This record gives sequence, structure tokens and C-alpha cells, in this order.
Amino acid sequence: MQVKDIMTPDPMTVRVDSPVREAAGLLRKYHIGGLPVMDGERVAGIVTETDILSLLDTGDLSADLWLPSPLEVIEVPVREFINWEKTKRALTDIGDMEVRQVMSSPVIAIGEDSDIADAASLMLHEGIARLPVLRDGKLVGIVTRADIVQGIGASSREEES
Repeated sequence: MQVKDIMTPDPMTVRVDSPVREAAGLLRKYHIGGLPVMDGERVAGIVTETDILSLLDTGDLSADLWLPSPLEVIEVPVREFINWEKTKRALTDIGDMEVRQVMSSPVIAIGEDSDIADAASLMLHEGIARLPVLRDGKLVGIVTRADIVQGIGASSREEES
């Protein structure tokens, strides 16, 4: 079975200069874990939920982040209000960043005529969950680990028939 048989054609994408807020909104709206990042017609990278979440775990930013516990919500000391304002500003700054600043690059991709076993091997070797699918260097789809598992399941059902 080939990648083109199981991929999602014409995947949702985001531009390199799009704000991270837009990418996060698309991930949430379409219940997907990653988006190819386009620079014109070229796939420049990929941005994932993990890439965006990692922004909250940087040394510089986490010093500004303060999230109250349930008890602190009830009685937040005035001095902590200042930290809450810093947290809101830090989260706004993250949302305004360009996707190019957080995306994984260079992109690891696969050709549409590749075997799904090769796609699975590449994902395992690289520790990634999705691959942009290319035809003559142009994005034509995306394949995920779940697509491969479903493809294997469908293939075994066909063999049983």
C-alpha cells in the first residue's frame, strides 16, 4: 500500500509569517496535531501542538508565567496581580510570534508513491507523528501515524475477504 492511498489530501496549512495564534486556532478547530508551514509554494517546516506548548516552557518566559491554584483564585494577593499581568502579556506575546519562530525545520517529508512501511519507519526513526506528502516537491497531502494504522487495518480486512 502506498502513502497516497492513506494520506489526507490537500491538508490545512499555515504561512511562515502567520501568527502562532492562528496556527493554534487551526489545530484546535480541526482537531489536528500539526500543520505544514508554507513559504509560497514550498513547505518550509511543520508546526505542531508540541512546538506551541514548548513556548510555555522556556526559561525566559516561564519566569513571567504565574498561574494560580484553585485556592489562590479565591484570595489572590495584590502583589500577585502584577505577575498575572505579566502572564497575560507573555501569552499575548506568544500568540503574536510568527510561526517561522516555532516551526520544526527543515521539514521531513515523503513522496506519495512511497510504501506505508517506509513512512512508518521514517516516523519512528525521526520520532515524529506526521509527514507532509510531496509530488514533484509540491505539497499534496499529509500522512499521520493514525493513517498508517488505519491503512494496515483496512489492508488486513481486504485480505480476509
